Amino acid sequence: MRRACISRRKTAVCLAAFAAAVFLALLSPSAYAAVEGEANFVLNSFAFLIWGALVMWMCAGFTMLEAGSVRTKNASVICLKNIGLYAFAGLMFYLVGYNIMYVDVEPGGWFGSLSLFYGTTGEEVALLADEPGAAAAVVENGHAVMSDWFFQMVFVATTASIVSGALAERVKLWSFFVFIVVLTAVIYPVVGAWTWGGGWLGELGFSDFAGSTIVHSTGGWAALAGALVVGARKGKFRRDGSVKQTPPSNVPAVTLGVFILWLGWFGFNGGSQLALGSALDAVALSNILANTNIAAGAGVVAAIALSRPILGRVDLLTSLNGAIAGLVSITAGPDLVEHYWAIAIGGVGGFIAVAGSKLMDWLRVDDVVGAVPAHLFAGVWGTLAVGLATGGDILAQLYGIAAVGAFVFVASGLVWLAIEKTMGARVSPLVEELGQDVAELRIEAYPEFVVVPDDDDDD
Repeated sequence: MRRACISRRKTAVCLAAFAAAVFLALLSPSAYAAVEGEANFVLNSFAFLIWGALVMWMCAGFTMLEAGSVRTKNASVICLKNIGLYAFAGLMFYLVGYNIMYVDVEPGGWFGSLSLFYGTTGEEVALLADEPGAAAAVVENGHAVMSDWFFQMVFVATTASIVSGALAERVKLWSFFVFIVVLTAVIYPVVGAWTWGGGWLGELGFSDFAGSTIVHSTGGWAALAGALVVGARKGKFRRDGSVKQTPPSNVPAVTLGVFILWLGWFGFNGGSQLALGSALDAVALSNILANTNIAAGAGVVAAIALSRPILGRVDLLTSLNGAIAGLVSITAGPDLVEHYWAIAIGGVGGFIAVAGSKLMDWLRVDDVVGAVPAHLFAGVWGTLAVGLATGGDILAQLYGIAAVGAFVFVASGLVWLAIEKTMGARVSPLVEELGQDVAELRIEAYPEFVVVPDDDDDD
């Protein structure tokens, strides 16, 4: 007991000494100067890893949102699809995707290296082996190589998650995974090379801070192409022109999923500052997180207010999508200094989520979770809003939106058509009626429930 007390006293003394050191450091005239050297390297690397972990947690949000949005007979497949897509995205981005996106991209070029694998540099290996003088070469890079890879990789998984929700309840499991492999290995990295990698769109002046177009519209275009090839769920659009409503099967899960996504978005946008070693970075991060939160709130309020006049009811799923649309909209320019712009940008995003849902029904395109309005439509708006709010080059923004949209939609459509012609993209009518959980996995998410087949109400 006495030893434990002594140990606790020592711990308290150490903590007090640490607090005193921090206090004295803050009193120093250089307290607000940017850190340099190894301290800057450590802070930047740590920031990449922490922000990346938050973005990775968004996969849990997408899983909850989608599993709660589909009928109970398809919830287990949704869970497997989401953990599977994260695994495939990580492997493909390590195998080839990162190299295409960032390695040896010529200024104004189209894509980077086609070499396989990406990993720790020789200098970092030497540092791990404790070789003299190795630290200086490593620190000069500004961050650990694989910390950057990890942060960039979780963005790829977010793009893939957008496709999952739109095609839920009727796309084959392995057909979906095949598409995700192509999306994360080639399609997304090429878009990234054009922009963040220093390629031709970046040289043109196209601006997208954290990925309204590069991530979210890319996922939205891929989802739209898949929805057109795979087709609508049976009975969704009746012959008399009416639309069968498919409300969420688990409202708390959907709501929890949106809150998880909202939390993860702080890492998504905040981490895109790509540095944490100066007062400038701290102020920028504060603005980014504040604008992100403001835009999401504005999106929710706008969606709740507009859902009744547009949809004829206060729609829960669309209101929740208002938050996502607000977040997507601000993602292209969350570093705005005039915070009132975040209200306007997020509010318009909320309107787009509601109106876009109505438009998708009118076009008879089945999007289970409203991914296309929330990610594609709102992503286009957010990218344009950067030019409006900052006085940027609107033509460059329009050109970037059009180029990315054309490439991703055509490339994704060709991949989906190839999948349809070879292994088939859509489950059989019997599997769709029984549910993919029982037919494909032989496991039910809610085994205590009795699954009642849907009425054949195509007429």
